[in-house]
Amino acid sequence: MPHQLSQNVSGTLCVETAGRSGWSRFGCRAVFVASLVLTTGLGASEALAASFPTLLVLRLLHGGTLTGALLALYLARLELCDPPHRLAFSVGAGLFSVVGTLLLPGLAALVQDWCLLQGLGALMSGLLLLFWGFPALFPESPCWLLATGQVARARKILWRFAEASGVDPEDSSLEENSLATELAVLSAGSPQPRYHSPLGLLRTRVTWRNGLILGFSSLVGGGIRASFRRSLAPQVPTFYLLYFLEAGLEAAALVFLLLTADRCGRRPVLLLGTMATALASLLLLAGAQYLPGWTVLSLSVLGLLASQAVSALSSLFAAEVFPTVIRGAGLGLVLGAGFLGQAASPLDTLHGRRGFFLQEVVFASLAVLTLLCVLLLPESRSRGLPQSLQDADRLHRSLLLRGFPRQDQRPLLLPSDSCCAGHTPEQH
Repeated sequence: MPHQLSQNVSGTLCVETAGRSGWSRFGCRAVFVASLVLTTGLGASEALAASFPTLLVLRLLHGGTLTGALLALYLARLELCDPPHRLAFSVGAGLFSVVGTLLLPGLAALVQDWCLLQGLGALMSGLLLLFWGFPALFPESPCWLLATGQVARARKILWRFAEASGVDPEDSSLEENSLATELAVLSAGSPQPRYHSPLGLLRTRVTWRNGLILGFSSLVGGGIRASFRRSLAPQVPTFYLLYFLEAGLEAAALVFLLLTADRCGRRPVLLLGTMATALASLLLLAGAQYLPGWTVLSLSVLGLLASQAVSALSSLFAAEVFPTVIRGAGLGLVLGAGFLGQAASPLDTLHGRRGFFLQEVVFASLAVLTLLCVLLLPESRSRGLPQSLQDADRLHRSLLLRGFPRQDQRPLLLPSDSCCAGHTPEQH
């Protein structure tokens, strides 16, 4: 298990680092189809691998390409949802992932052959490619097309959506006419597509800071779980019980986010989850050997639950504060930080538990530091997704205990006059 986890984590980091600009130039659909093609081929190759070094390399690449496909689905789903339903659809997809995690041991026990299990995985990804590979079933995100100036392609997809919904795109009613007018204005003069590099984040005043904080929280949420698993190990008799417990806690964390993140806001819930993670870690670090078993078990379960909620909410939060033109690259960096944190888990086994106390101290300290940094984040609940770097740069922190106004009243950093020119409060 440690070897498999390290291979998947390394592969994910390699592919996300190599493909950060893919979304910015090619879009979600191209990345999704390419990732599924590579996933199918690599999965079939793993089933036929004849040596361990070959299998190691294939597993490394397979983990990264599969994550690329899942990330493309995540972004496409998010950009097709209106603000009130973004959280529900994200949580629903996460629950389906948990169901797959729970069913995997049963499938492995039924097959009882590792090569056959790998072949079944490749077959499923191939069937998924045949079903979702057609543009009519998985179109490019109109949000990304409009943000990058590809108005003609966006018009075709929006018209297809309207026809599928039973709405006549040529109707002269106010709403459709307004959409047609806006698209005509955008396409005037045959503008060329405008692609953006992830390096554009370095020229922003606020967006880079928001991404750094969310990447930091994702890193802590993924890395601190190793200490909670280690505390749970003496309390759990078998490996499979810990496996199912962790999957169940992930489902509970998603349900918790569904019930609170829209009602209370993204930032307060992330603050609460980080606080619970830091508190549980510090208590276990200071008194695990003096506390009764049921207390250690309770704190470990609370820490795992809170850290999984922090990781899931950090991903959703990052997708809502990064602009459409580089949303894939920004979210890839945040998820990559989370996988980098998870890479700390096998260190306990590789080093024979030596230095694990120092690892716990480092992640507990980082959790406390993250708690302070979360206060600098804006509130993205019920907001439209920012389209350009300038739109994202106007998402400033708002007051924590006085509700969530549509327009932030006390920005941490004032945007430049050039960024504010030509924009109205409704765009916030």
